[in-house]
Amino acid sequence: MTYHFRQALLAMRGNLTATFATLTTMTLTLLILGAVLLLTLNVNRTLAHLESQVEVAAFLREDADEQALLARVRAFPQVREAALVTSEQVLEEMTRDYPYAREAAQLAGNPFPDTLRLRVSRVEDSRTVAAAVSGLVGVEDVEYGAGYVDQTVRTLTAVRAAGYALVGLLLLGTLFNILNAVRVAMYARRSEISVMRLLGATRGFIRLPHVIEGVLLGFTASALALALLTPTYLELAAQVQLFAPVFPVVRDLPSLLPILSGVAVLGVLVGLAGSLFASRRYLRELE
Repeated sequence: MTYHFRQALLAMRGNLTATFATLTTMTLTLLILGAVLLLTLNVNRTLAHLESQVEVAAFLREDADEQALLARVRAFPQVREAALVTSEQVLEEMTRDYPYAREAAQLAGNPFPDTLRLRVSRVEDSRTVAAAVSGLVGVEDVEYGAGYVDQTVRTLTAVRAAGYALVGLLLLGTLFNILNAVRVAMYARRSEISVMRLLGATRGFIRLPHVIEGVLLGFTASALALALLTPTYLELAAQVQLFAPVFPVVRDLPSLLPILSGVAVLGVLVGLAGSLFASRRYLRELE
């Protein structure tokens, strides 16, 4: 193994341009990948927070069969919680926020109807549930903050999709860089490889230094990416928590560790896969 490691380091030193280009591309790719994964983690946390806050409010007519409607909406698969709030309870809630609401109600009567308040399983289900409830007999109107909910969901989904697309392209480019780096290293040692083949060296023995080279590139890129990503994210998360505490930013280690570990493992796996494929293909071309 000492021989193979030495040969791998010699190959990397002998092709500094290809090695530096591959290492830079891998580091940037893993940085962006880690940033997208952390962003997705926070997006999912935000969506979960929205799901716990968003309600679909169905305002009932005076002649509505309230219990039948309550049982009906509870049967919807998207609804995880449903409750009937009477007009008096709504007035009490409004009085807590607006003390003059009680006096206005005494003069003009209680203007608030009985209301069904529904919590959905996912934010995306709000529109579906609102449309279904609005068609029920006895429901006068439905409110669920369509503009806010739909725009939020579309924005968060677009951010995730764009991030994943960018990471996919960068990973593909990194893989090709590793292929080129390994092929250049093997081509530079083509005479030595030919002698080794004539002396009976196995394919695995010839390929091992180049596989180690790919793994070393992946490991180094992962270490650099995590060294830059981790403190930057923690500092940024602290600033967001300080100036916008309403956002549920993820900062706990048990939630961050799987993502950071996954970035490191992915870097090594990409380096390993690229070097295996490149060395195997080059040796096949020689046969």
